[in-house]
Amino acid sequence: MSDWRYSFHDRIRYGDLDTNAHLNNVAVHQFFESARVAYLHRLFPELSAAGRDGGRGLIFAETHVRFASPGFYDERVRIDVRPADLRRSSFKLEFQMASEPDERLIAEGWGTLVGYDYGAGRAAPLPDEVSAALRAEGA
Repeated sequence: MSDWRYSFHDRIRYGDLDTNAHLNNVAVHQFFESARVAYLHRLFPELSAAGRDGGRGLIFAETHVRFASPGFYDERVRIDVRPADLRRSSFKLEFQMASEPDERLIAEGWGTLVGYDYGAGRAAPLPDEVSAALRAEGA
């Protein structure tokens, strides 16, 4: 069994392409972001996605992407997500994006997410229930 905990499925749109008709590097981040939001919402529906309620949430502190092969218009893609490197106030989410028709790796990477208190406007330790859920997911 794979240790990737979640898969998000999408399709490359015309607006995701660069002038070479390949998936634009910036769009890869957007696909990873969509997968991250869906994965974390599944785990933590109570966390604020945009901080509008002044509560607590998670924000990116760092991202890294390695591009492996081009993606093409209307290609079905799968973005796999798994947590890693759990710490007191942060954790990593690892991503891999593959073409569904041929399993070709398009890109892989990770992002460090930090607990954030929107009311106070600063980083905060991860709530115990968030840490527990991430540990259960394999972080």
